[in-house]
Amino acid sequence: MNVIRNGFETMAGPAEGFTGDVYIDVISKPLPPARIMGGVVHFTPGAHTAWHSHPLGQTIFATEGVGLVQREGGPVEEIRPGDRVHIEPGEKHWHGAAPGCFHSQIAYQAADETGTHTTWGSHLTEDEYPG
Repeated sequence: MNVIRNGFETMAGPAEGFTGDVYIDVISKPLPPARIMGGVVHFTPGAHTAWHSHPLGQTIFATEGVGLVQREGGPVEEIRPGDRVHIEPGEKHWHGAAPGCFHSQIAYQAADETGTHTTWGSHLTEDEYPG
């Protein structure tokens, strides 16, 4: 067997962008000229991102549990394993676990020409998260 180790350890989601306990396993970090990065994001029950956007968009693929996604101005959508969500470039949104459920997802996004892949906004208020 030929196992390739990526050299990345599981990291906690930074407080700037996450509420609750979130853990990230990096799948890929871009080496120029590549710009796509991705990871498996593990959300504990009720944990979620802050509002944020991606200059070139994002794709989320749900792998475990029950998750939630909301685009600014839109309804909260429930996602389950096998569901895929495409976030448009610059679209403000948040995503994470439903209350009482663990949730994991694979998230991929590309950096722009300056190397920016995510612009973080404000954390959700109690009224914004359906808990």
